[in-house]
Amino acid sequence: MTQNRSSAVMAQRHEAHDSLDFFPTPPWATRALCEWLQGQGQPIDQLRATEPACGQGDMARPLAEYFGDVWASDVHDHGWTGLCEIWDFLLSPPHRDADDWIITNPPFRLALPFIQLARMRAAAGVAMLVRTSFLEGGERYRELFADDRPTHVLQFCERVPMAKGRLDAKGSTATAYCWLVWLGADRALETVFDWIPPGTRKRLELPGDYPTAPKLEPGSAPLLEGART
Repeated sequence: MTQNRSSAVMAQRHEAHDSLDFFPTPPWATRALCEWLQGQGQPIDQLRATEPACGQGDMARPLAEYFGDVWASDVHDHGWTGLCEIWDFLLSPPHRDADDWIITNPPFRLALPFIQLARMRAAAGVAMLVRTSFLEGGERYRELFADDRPTHVLQFCERVPMAKGRLDAKGSTATAYCWLVWLGADRALETVFDWIPPGTRKRLELPGDYPTAPKLEPGSAPLLEGART
């Protein structure tokens, strides 16, 4: 298998850690996908999900609630103890002949090569959480959708709030997101568009999904850099 070693991909894989396109996924958004897969008759409790951009595990943890096994990796260590390996999905050879499912929220600037490589490696299916605007554009149409369209587009009716570098239960966003799903390894002849309905967040959000900020005693908070004393 030929790895994607274009200069653009190589440059972006070696950018500074604090500049990474890292937007943690609210766990309920992953549970929505897993419930949909179960509704399609997919035996995901018997399959492995590979999460190649796992960050702090916010997608890998809910995947483990449904899949038989989860392999979570990332190009950088974000401090999550469940990280299986520091591993560059785009530039490193695969660990296995084939994965069952590859599921992730890819870096937006690298979503296209992530999808292309996942489609080459996954035997059972691929699911990518992307901005709905990813469906637009002539380049992505020519390089992906014209020849390998998803079997399903699952559009969130609710917003899926994402903040750079952190999971925020009270966050908001003007950005719309959808799941792009490829069922099976064969190329689809048509794409089915469906909605993830309102109320999904309330139904699937669980206690413990979000980190709890430590409580500070009055006067104990450090001054921000540059603040007046």
